[in-house]
Amino acid sequence: MKHSNLRNGWVGGIVNIFLILLGLTGLAGTLLQGWLGLPSPAFGVWVSLLGVVVWSAARATKASGTQSWREALAGGALSGLLSGGIVGLLVGLLATLDAGSVEIRQWLVQLTPEAIALLTFGVAPWLATLLVAGVHALAGLLGSALYFAAITYQWQASVKGVLQDAGHSISQTQVYQRIAGHPSATTFAYAAGAILLLTAPLYLGRYWNYTLGTVGLYVILGLGLNIVVGMAGQLVLGYGAFFAIGAYTVALLTAPTPHGIMMNFWLVVPIGVILAALSGVVLGLPVLRMRGDYLAIVTLGFGEIIRILLKSDALIEFTGGPRGVRAVGGPSLFGIKMNNEFYFTYFIIIGIILAAYITAQLQKSRVGRAWMAIRGDEDVAEAMGIMTLKYKLLAFAIAAGLAGLSGVLFASRNKFTGPEDFTLLVSINVLSLVIIGGMGSIPGVIMGALILKGLPEILRELSDYRMLAFGALLVLMMILRPEGMWPSTRQKMELHGDEEKAETSEHTEPARGVA
Repeated sequence: MKHSNLRNGWVGGIVNIFLILLGLTGLAGTLLQGWLGLPSPAFGVWVSLLGVVVWSAARATKASGTQSWREALAGGALSGLLSGGIVGLLVGLLATLDAGSVEIRQWLVQLTPEAIALLTFGVAPWLATLLVAGVHALAGLLGSALYFAAITYQWQASVKGVLQDAGHSISQTQVYQRIAGHPSATTFAYAAGAILLLTAPLYLGRYWNYTLGTVGLYVILGLGLNIVVGMAGQLVLGYGAFFAIGAYTVALLTAPTPHGIMMNFWLVVPIGVILAALSGVVLGLPVLRMRGDYLAIVTLGFGEIIRILLKSDALIEFTGGPRGVRAVGGPSLFGIKMNNEFYFTYFIIIGIILAAYITAQLQKSRVGRAWMAIRGDEDVAEAMGIMTLKYKLLAFAIAAGLAGLSGVLFASRNKFTGPEDFTLLVSINVLSLVIIGGMGSIPGVIMGALILKGLPEILRELSDYRMLAFGALLVLMMILRPEGMWPSTRQKMELHGDEEKAETSEHTEPARGVA
């Protein structure tokens, strides 16, 4: 018991130190004050810090497997006290330095004197250390008590039962049965969803259409990378290169400079997709015999080579160099120009539907099953007669083509593209949303894009912490939910199949004994 409490208390303390040093406690305090109507940001600061302690104490109680209130509360207090001791020492040190007129902001920009005052309760440093340790110990008691009460009195089962009863009651109503039993119910649901999707841009302003379009572009990118990473199991870190190829194709063929070709947008779209897909095949032929980290490093190098070439002064007459390409052409139909955020929102929605349809059909086909076999064990798949190189090349080509489509829409919508639009961060963003959403899952990719690209736009205060959020989310997902936010059925079975079998056997063994 002590080992799990000490470990979780240490983790809770380290997380809180991390939040304090980066100034996230002040941000959380301000946000929680506005959302919950708290009297001052100090309440929000301590709600965020003590929430971490409650969580870590509850995890400690769960890991210890204790069966008594006494042990649970003692373990929670120990976990909170250790966490509070670590945080209290830091708070006392910061208060001492601030009292000595040391300019802490030279190293930690967010730690203003006001932020330190919120952490110290406005008292002497030594007393602040003791107060922080005591408050953390109380939070640890609360966390362990809540978890132990939940499992003792079966609160989770009670809530689940109430929800199931409510759902059963609704499903038994005549209105629900008439709607659900109607032959056209599914068609009506799809039609309602389509109408909602198509009318939404009409009521969104320019900013929100642009934001929704950005999320949509990353959905298309994510669906493409999901084929390679989620289905075929090949780790790729240079995916942004194919995005760049699609963008520069439409830019060089439709912009007045540097070549003045000025082609029609609708003719350039398939060219951009095909060139990106061919580049995927050209890259895949020599490197797809590599696996794991080696493949990731090679594709990372390819992505950086493409970006450096686009930025090079030696190719400035061909690619525009560091200045990029301006006045990129857009679509027009019957003489009506459609190169603004409103129209591009519809184009991006069509692109998402197309990418999702292709992905879903491939996933259910023989090709999808071959990809799944390769992801499971490439050697076994090859021994069973699957031409692994052919199927991996196909995955690369389709994924690169979808990235090219996203690049074409991206450059045309922005009317500009440059090498700085295709840094390594783009590839990391797309890989992160696939992992966080759920590898192999189409809804998971959409959810991952909304979380990683949509939330930073909605909560603009968090935009400065985007990289921090990516890292923290990835670590939390690997620990708490490695299958992703909305995993595919197969991925969930692969990760939790043994647990479900164990639970089933536990429930069935007593029945066999009675029989």
